[in-house]
Amino acid sequence: MRNLTLAVDERLIEEGRKYAREHHTSLNALIRDLLARVVRERRTDWVADCVKEMDAAHGRSRGKTWKREDLYRA
Repeated sequence: MRNLTLAVDERLIEEGRKYAREHHTSLNALIRDLLARVVRERRTDWVADCVKEMDAAHGRSRGKTWKREDLYRA
């Protein structure tokens, strides 16, 4: 694995370290994982996964219909 040097605001680094600690990981692992997600995952894969999850949910509307403006009030 190769090293990479980044220029990052000190406050962001501290906030990142705190977040990493709270999630039982290191800042290095957090950045590596986030970069891998962004680079390797495709948006279309994410959309397909969401549709798959919605199809599997078997929600029950009990005949209720929705209008677009109803969704903004939720």
